[in-house]
Amino acid sequence: MADDLICIGAIAGAFGIQGEVRLKSFCADPAAIADYAPLTTQDGARSFTIKLTKSLTGAFAARLSGIPTREAAEALKGTQLFAPRERLPALPDDEFYHSDLVGLDVVDTGGASLGKVAVVHNHGAGDILEIRSPKGSQLVPFTRACVPTVDLTARRVVVDPPDETE
Repeated sequence: MADDLICIGAIAGAFGIQGEVRLKSFCADPAAIADYAPLTTQDGARSFTIKLTKSLTGAFAARLSGIPTREAAEALKGTQLFAPRERLPALPDDEFYHSDLVGLDVVDTGGASLGKVAVVHNHGAGDILEIRSPKGSQLVPFTRACVPTVDLTARRVVVDPPDETE
């Protein structure tokens, strides 16, 4: 079931004193997160309907069903929220859900193994793949120049990392 769930948001903490949360949206249209409700925790143990109440810098204030107090909201800090894949829109070619990339084998343009995609980071300037191998981790910008091929069927990506001397 976890493969059918896509993380589309996270609770960053409480907002105010009435049980609202600070909700970060990972959707292309951030306000669309409420359209995919009910959202669940990754294990499916909890489910929430969502009402966005206010736009904040980098997030929304939101009411989640079953969260009546600030203490209950604060207890959810760090909780990721998931929607079933079938509720999400189909993506155009050359766009991917981060969860589809995590775990893919990574090879260089000569076919040598570099490891696996461990995490897809985005700190505002674009996606970055974190590739882990027994030798350690490396970060590669997720651009067409650095990642010319993503083959979900073969479960691998081809990486042409930038020269380290530049």
